[in-house]
Amino acid sequence: MIVRQFLQWVRTAPAGERAEATSALARAYLYSDLPDDERDAVEGVLVMLAEDVSPLVRGALAGVLAPSAEAPSTVVHLLAHDRPDIAAVVLASSPLFIDAELVDLAATGGDTVQTAIAGRAPLPRAVAAAIAEVAGPEACLVLIENPQAEIAPLSFSRLVERFGDLGAMREALLGRPDLPVACRQALIARLSATLAAFVSGRSWMDGGHARTVAREACEKATVALAARAGEEGAAPLVRHLRASGQLTAGLILRALLSGNIALFEEALAELAGLPLRRVRLLIHDRTGVGFRAIFSRAGLPGSTFPAFRFALEAWREGPDLDGAARLHRRMVERVLTACGQCDIGEVEPLLALLRRFAAEAAREEALIACEKLEQELVADLMRIRLAA
Repeated sequence: MIVRQFLQWVRTAPAGERAEATSALARAYLYSDLPDDERDAVEGVLVMLAEDVSPLVRGALAGVLAPSAEAPSTVVHLLAHDRPDIAAVVLASSPLFIDAELVDLAATGGDTVQTAIAGRAPLPRAVAAAIAEVAGPEACLVLIENPQAEIAPLSFSRLVERFGDLGAMREALLGRPDLPVACRQALIARLSATLAAFVSGRSWMDGGHARTVAREACEKATVALAARAGEEGAAPLVRHLRASGQLTAGLILRALLSGNIALFEEALAELAGLPLRRVRLLIHDRTGVGFRAIFSRAGLPGSTFPAFRFALEAWREGPDLDGAARLHRRMVERVLTACGQCDIGEVEPLLALLRRFAAEAAREEALIACEKLEQELVADLMRIRLAA
């Protein structure tokens, strides 16, 4: 009787009143203890209301049914194919959709629908992959900022490839604790290239100089990233560096002069095509024969061999620097002095690189010393104030 009366009333009621009545009816369906026959009748009315001419009515229905697992599936799926603002309400939170449905809706829906799906919690890996592949920047940013989104490494790579030039996207990606180390390095490289182009475009620096500065800054950041990633992150990082053409002799030498032996070993193993365990044995052969053999097989420039040999000797005799994130000044200066005294043919490019390394190491050491003095001064001032 109540359903029949509702049907008679709804034919002529204004849209605003129909929307209020629709919300009440939907809540009654979800939360009232209705007999089966009445529940079936109410569900039929809800199906009818899902096709009401007024978006106010359909929106009110979506708002009530969206979060509930007890909502009628037919009604929810009708609303999911409604206009984007109504579809987004149910797609953002309804538990009634399976992954395949969400993937299809992400592929065919517009920005509003994709953004709603990207914000779901939790968001399965397959759905996140669809968003990363086809969605626009707004939806992808929501995806990245969704802490309950399960994003696969390949999807992270696609996000970096598609949107790595956008500042907000880079910041959000770098804020993800599960971002693979290779993707972090790719973002660093993209940022370095962008800055180099900006500086040269403003005529603040000629193009060649800007690219050199940007490349060395990128290499510095890469070694620091490798230090944080540890031994388990060295292999995927090295594979990425080689694939992207960044695994240069300069980067490998920087890693060694920073004491990052894990990155150094992985780089030689990758270039030489040998197992890491065998490479380690050859590198640490005290006679030097093994290291020369692995160096030659890796295809690194022969003119750089003395620098690597002297750096390896300095690392063996120096303090425990394994995994260090910055150039070690004493190591760099020792290698620079040794290379300057050797008759190794075309030495000027190598010496120029080592001098830049030495200047960088000295500058960083000075900055660290100044920061330490500043902290000590602040501590002294605090003690004086407390004593007074």
